[in-house]
Amino acid sequence: MMVIFGIAAFLLNEYRFHAVGKESYILLIVPVILMVIFHLNGRQIFEYDSDGEALNFKNRNIIPFLDRPLHDEFPKYKLIKYEIVSIFFVKRLYITISSKTSGSTILKYEISYLRQKEVNDLKLSLNKVVKTNEEKND
Repeated sequence: MMVIFGIAAFLLNEYRFHAVGKESYILLIVPVILMVIFHLNGRQIFEYDSDGEALNFKNRNIIPFLDRPLHDEFPKYKLIKYEIVSIFFVKRLYITISSKTSGSTILKYEISYLRQKEVNDLKLSLNKVVKTNEEKND
């Protein structure tokens, strides 16, 4: 939305009002830089459901055209391990599940916008599933 307003303000200034001189390019540059940062930080909406016999992960963007949404659902017994990687402002969740064809598959979700309490709840829930799976395998 901000990019559209920036472009509109730039075009109005260039072709109609001439209120700002060469500084009008800032109206283009700043929103584009903010959109790139927004895109690099990852998908904003992360939903997780562990009720029942399946794990359900959804990861999508507020702006639909930036990235396509991710949606994965698989039985709890397929979860092998998980890892949360945090680098500066970017947090990612890596889930390793067992697969018939390749042995294991790694799924990646962006959880940068989760609060620390939500990340702790996610860890607690996934730890329970991993521990249950390890006990069944032994």
